[in-house]
Amino acid sequence: AGGEAPALGSAPGFCPSMSYCPLDTPMLTCIFIFTAKKEDSCEVLDLAEYTKNQPWWRKLFGRSSGSSAEKYNVATQLVIGGVTGWCTGFIFQKVGKLAATAVGGGFFLLQIANHTGYIKVDWKLVEQDVSKAKEQLKFHSSGSKLSPEVKSRVDEVITFLKKNIILTGGFAGGFLLGMSS
Repeated sequence: AGGEAPALGSAPGFCPSMSYCPLDTPMLTCIFIFTAKKEDSCEVLDLAEYTKNQPWWRKLFGRSSGSSAEKYNVATQLVIGGVTGWCTGFIFQKVGKLAATAVGGGFFLLQIANHTGYIKVDWKLVEQDVSKAKEQLKFHSSGSKLSPEVKSRVDEVITFLKKNIILTGGFAGGFLLGMSS
């Protein structure tokens, strides 16, 4: 029993090549890397050392089952939320200005074309189409319930916002600052 290799798979550190790799660390902190060469060998990779060598963004944005409230302190959550909110607000502001300019310019050009006689608008037909659209909106909005898929997504978003209230607050503040800059 002393010095003999244990049976296959019965002890941590045992290689499939039937040679015993002695380990002083428990199985949870090590990973074996098996290489197929002329003679089979195994190499032990210490997970603690492996984690230390990972880039900072992997540590920050790595997969975790918990919410950000469980992973990060309040200041980190506010900074992450504020920066992402500011970026989103700034982009939203620029795209919104561009869209408003395009829509306003389009209406302006249409009015000029109508006034100069290039186009004629049949206002009675426009009025009929608007009335039909109003009726359809009233019909669809009066008896419509959210589909189960939409309801489950809304519930997921609400749960996320409740679990990450500090991050959400930072995002909202950053978004408003981004919109105003």
